[in-house]
This record gives sequence, C-alpha cells and structure tokens, in this order.
Amino acid sequence: MIGPIASYSTIFVLINLAIAVAIGGLMYRQQRKEATFTVRVLTGLVLGVLLGAAMHLLYSGDASTAAIITTTNSYLDIVGTGYVKLLQMIVMPLIMVSIVGAILKLNGASELGKISALTIGTLLATTAVAAGIGIMMAKFFGLTAVGLSSTAAEVARGEYLQGTLASAKTISLPSLLLSFIPTNPFLDITGARKTSTIAVVVFSIFIGLSATGIAAAKPLLFASFTQFVDVAHAIVMRMVSLVLRLTPYGIFALIAMVVAESSYADILKLINFVVASYSALLLMFGVHLCLIAGAGLNPLKFSKKIFPVLAFAFTSRTSMGTIPMNVQTQTQRLGTPEGIANFAASFGATIGQNGCAGIYPAMLAIMIAPTVGIDPFTFSFIAQLIAIVTIGSIGVAGVGGGATFAALIVLSTMNLPVALAGLLISVEPLIDMGRTALNVSGAMTAGTITSRVLGETDMNVFNSDAELTTGEAEQRV
Repeated sequence: MIGPIASYSTIFVLINLAIAVAIGGLMYRQQRKEATFTVRVLTGLVLGVLLGAAMHLLYSGDASTAAIITTTNSYLDIVGTGYVKLLQMIVMPLIMVSIVGAILKLNGASELGKISALTIGTLLATTAVAAGIGIMMAKFFGLTAVGLSSTAAEVARGEYLQGTLASAKTISLPSLLLSFIPTNPFLDITGARKTSTIAVVVFSIFIGLSATGIAAAKPLLFASFTQFVDVAHAIVMRMVSLVLRLTPYGIFALIAMVVAESSYADILKLINFVVASYSALLLMFGVHLCLIAGAGLNPLKFSKKIFPVLAFAFTSRTSMGTIPMNVQTQTQRLGTPEGIANFAASFGATIGQNGCAGIYPAMLAIMIAPTVGIDPFTFSFIAQLIAIVTIGSIGVAGVGGGATFAALIVLSTMNLPVALAGLLISVEPLIDMGRTALNVSGAMTAGTITSRVLGETDMNVFNSDAELTTGEAEQRV
C-alpha cells in the first residue's frame, strides 16, 4: 500500500504545483498588460489565500494527506523564501549607498541630527502609545493567562523561553547602545548581529561625514567620490527594481503556505486573544493615520500608497526584508527624500516596533500578571510597563522572533513568569503577520512625518497616483 499512497501523494502535489504555476502565469500576464503594482500585489494575496485554504480543506484531515501540504509548501517556499532572501541581499548595500549619498547632499551634521532625532523620537513615542493601546484592549477583552491549559508543544515552548531568559536579562540600555557601534563593519554588512542594520547606518554616517570633511581641502577627490557613490547608487537601485518585480509572486507563495499550514482549531481556542490583538493593531493603524492627517497629509492616499508594502510585511513577517520596498515607496510614492526614507526604514526595523515591541509585550504582561497575584491595572504597574516597553523596544530584531525577544525583556524586567508566554504558540504566526505590518507602517509614518516637519516632502509626488518603478517598461524597451 505504501507505493500507491506515495504515488497518489505525488499526483496531488503535482496538481497543486500546476495550479500555482498557472496562477504565476496569470500574474505575469497582468504584469505584461501593465496592471498597477497595487493590483498585482492584491491579486497575489487573494489567490494565495484561496490556494492555501483549498489545500488546507482537502489535505489537512490526517497525517498521510497532510504530507501533501508539507511537500507542496517546500516547493512554494523556493519562491516565497527565495524572494525574501533576495530582498535581504540588497538591504545592506541599499542602506550604505543611500545614506552616504544623502549625507553628501546635507547641509552639515546639524540637519543629520534633526532627521535622527525626529525619526527615533516618533518611533519611540508611537511605541509608547501602542503599549497603552495593548493594555486597553487586554482590559476590554478581559485577557488573562489564569486557567489556560498547556499542550505538550506549549510546555516545550515555555521551557525554551525559560532557557533563553538568561540572555534576555543581560540586555540593558547601555549595552544596546554600545551594540550599535560597529567594531567590525564588514561583519555587520553580513547581518551577523541583531543590531547589524543600525551598525551599518552608523558606519555609513561616518563615511559620509568623513567625505564631506575633505570637500573643501580636496575638491577633486570629493567630486570623484561623489561620482562613485552616484554610480553605486544607480546600480543598487536597479537591483532593487529587478527584485521588486517579483513581489506579487513572493506574496502569493508566502500567504498560501501560511494559510495551508494554519491550525484553525487552535485559532478558535484562543480566538479572544486573536481578536483583541488585531483590534489593538487596527487601533494603532488608526493612530498612524491620525498623525499623518495631523501633518497635513491625506491619510487615505497614504494608506493606498503603502498597501503593497504592508501586504508583503504581513505575508513575510520580516520588517528587515521590507526595507528596500519601504524606501522605494517613501521616495517614489510619498515624496520623502531618500536620506530620510532610509533612516526611517533602517531604524524602524530595529527600534520602536509598534506591533512586536509595543502592543505584544504589553498585552502579555497584563495577561500574565494576575497569575502571580499582581493587579495589572494599577497606575504604578501601567506606568512602569509602558516605560519598560518603550525602552526595551530599542534594538529588537526586525525578523521573525523579534516579538518573543521583546516580550522576554519586558516580562523578565517586571519579574513575571516568562514560560507562560508559550501558551500562545499556536496563534503566534497569525498574530505576528499583523504585528509586522504595523511595525512597517510605523517606520513609514515616522519617515513621512519627519520629512513633512522638515519641509522636505515633495507634495507633487505625494498627491500623484504614481506607482512603484519596477522596471518592466524599461525592460520592454
């Protein structure tokens, strides 16, 4: 019987892949017919959900058919994870050439200081607000970890969290700030550390400031270096355009995998926490739009323009991987100068993540506190929690797992049992999708507001209906 079962599985896997290839052909046809980037991204998202739901419905009944999902997803992963890896490949070169080039055009270090202060200040302030919203939603939905049962997987997850507690306790604000300084910038270019992105930003700033320092004494050398940076920038941006063409296909594969593998029974068990989490996320999105409106910009137009970036962040669950698309969208669709866009995208991937480092740790702390006899709704507890969440949001990694690390920092600092966070393992991927989208929205909001406050926003670009430049027309010519 093993042979026939295996052959049947292979047939179904081939059928699934044939459908995926046909959908890819449909999206390529959209591209050739010059459908807008937003429409193509939405098509990939919807068709991915439909394929994933169909696979879950047909094959998730028992172990033999579940293997069909696993095998199909291993091939879809080539497209989905492959796309993410391509984006991660160009993150560091993009940060370096963009920030160095931007500094060469700035009017001294004071302008750089204003950009940094406004960007980081906005990120941290919105994270504090996000923590407050998380607390409010936990209260409104009556969330508590008291009485939750533990499955074997959740117990194992709790033990893992308990084991990593020691490393989380060693994290302090001074040590985080020191980690931003690149002792070996070439190592950080590989993304070897959690704070490698900011370290590369710091290194790029030093390069730019050093170059401007020789402008008066050695104008010919400065001109040559500026030309070199311009050439490097043009090449890197061409790489970004080539990779961004693949966005609809990457989103399709990533969302199909997530929907096919999700455990709907586990989601229903913790539906109250899922609904509370997404309510908090939506409220925080509303705060971002209010800030945009307060800056004198159209929030609906802003939402429409950033949708493709949020869709990718939602499906990929990586803030770091969205940096190239984040920068492109800010510059080409929101009218933000490239230097500010890069600062916001880079810092936003590791500092002040509204979803992973704001809402999530705050909600967990409120849920877990009653298990050790603490009333989480006293003024002193809430004030301490918001302060710790805000400070702890500095240096959270912009990849999957960053929220867990942020939660460990907050829970351990407040002397709460970290193992109970493992009770939410079954719905972690579903919630992490929304958290990541909110993180990226916060970064883009910070860049847009900084640009607007400094009077740098190109309103003609913001008010236009321009799409991302992904190079299709250029290729056809």
